[in-house]
Amino acid sequence: MATQHENYQTVSVTKTVSVLPKSLHLLHPQKILSLSNLDRQCPHLMYLVFFYKPSPAYKNLSLNLVFSSLKSGLEETLLTWYPAAGRLCPNQGNGKLDLWCNNDGAVLVEAVTHVKISELGDLSQYNNFFEKLVYKPVFDGNFSKMPLVVAQVTKFGCGGYSIGIGVSHSLFDGPASYDFLCAWASNSAIFMKGKGSGVELQKPVHERGKLLVGNSLQAPNILTITKLSKNSNSPTRAAAIDHLYQLIMQAAANLSDVGCSSQKSYLLRTFHLSSAMIESLKRKVSGKRGGSFSCSSFEVVAAHLWKTRTRALGLGKETMVCLQFAVDTRNKIVPPMPKGFSGNAYVLASVALTAGVLEEESHESIVEKIREAKNSVSNDYVNAYVEALEGPQATLPPLMELTLVSDWTRMPFHKISFLHGEAAYAFPLVPPIPHVAYFMQSPADNKAIDVWIGLLPQALNSFSHHFLNGVQ
Repeated sequence: MATQHENYQTVSVTKTVSVLPKSLHLLHPQKILSLSNLDRQCPHLMYLVFFYKPSPAYKNLSLNLVFSSLKSGLEETLLTWYPAAGRLCPNQGNGKLDLWCNNDGAVLVEAVTHVKISELGDLSQYNNFFEKLVYKPVFDGNFSKMPLVVAQVTKFGCGGYSIGIGVSHSLFDGPASYDFLCAWASNSAIFMKGKGSGVELQKPVHERGKLLVGNSLQAPNILTITKLSKNSNSPTRAAAIDHLYQLIMQAAANLSDVGCSSQKSYLLRTFHLSSAMIESLKRKVSGKRGGSFSCSSFEVVAAHLWKTRTRALGLGKETMVCLQFAVDTRNKIVPPMPKGFSGNAYVLASVALTAGVLEEESHESIVEKIREAKNSVSNDYVNAYVEALEGPQATLPPLMELTLVSDWTRMPFHKISFLHGEAAYAFPLVPPIPHVAYFMQSPADNKAIDVWIGLLPQALNSFSHHFLNGVQ
């Protein structure tokens, strides 16, 4: 008889199929879709696991029906979101990755486990078992063989389900991924036709348009950072590029252990900030002006996170530290990107101080600097940022002095109803940069924020104490 521990460790795959667009006569003609350099920054699969706890609605629901409905819904969705059925391929001219829309299809996996969802504990906290709930195709370095969308539906021993989905970041950014998954859920209609997630579905626009002129956005690389930071001819500077260059030079000058921390050395934690805690933090900030100062939840939590993380790392007072956060440029570019744009459209805004100054600065002052950085992202800023991503690519090493934030609060993935009702939780697995902080909407309170972050072991206790005590 299998022990509970053995059951806990076991997930058995029962079916693996390729999913092609629904109707052969409606297939989109094969073509090469040029990607921007922003799209090319992270071609690997990014995973999200949806948990649906046992429900009376599932009493007569078989795993085969769930699998078949998800497969049918994906087949239909791939007709409109046709790049998701393609493969990445090297450009014959410059060797960079483009997208071959060849209708090779996605991959869908069926699996079962004896584990009960209740045995996983708090679904908002990372658990190694979550890695078994996603399909990870064998990757030998050849992107032309790697599917761009994979999914695994797993039935638990309690009758609940998980749906683990991996999507290549070269296909979509966060908002586009959210739209794609909403469309898939709506087309699957396991319980009712057109249920979706209560959002209006935009028709996707896959052409990268203006972003191809100079190429792309997102995490810059060392080679082009050095080149462009030495070039002062550009009338508009991208602060994120300049600050990264300065951090790299600082690390080199100090002979620090830049890049030595592997993904495995980070401890992944989720911190829950209730709406009451966030409002308390806002009152502390605005109270110094008699209540005349207002700020967004993102601004005040990002300021608090930056101060707390830097303090926990114990950096020297003269050390340069930097906060960078993603800004959606869909409406920053002139003319704006079309509604439904499905590519990557984010650049990084940046604030830099010394650790000593950051320690002394008030939350209010940091919030103002964050707001200034966000407002500085203009059409010219985007062009300067895009230019910085030209040329050969090299991986940016981990920098302790760099705090990165990605705001997902406007993308409530847990509300996507693949099954009956909302997911109990939608959990992102380890990203390529493990110390990025993700701000996610809490399923328990849509004004609360779950902060998901990778922390070095030596910083965990200090960060936990000061981050949570600071909002009481």
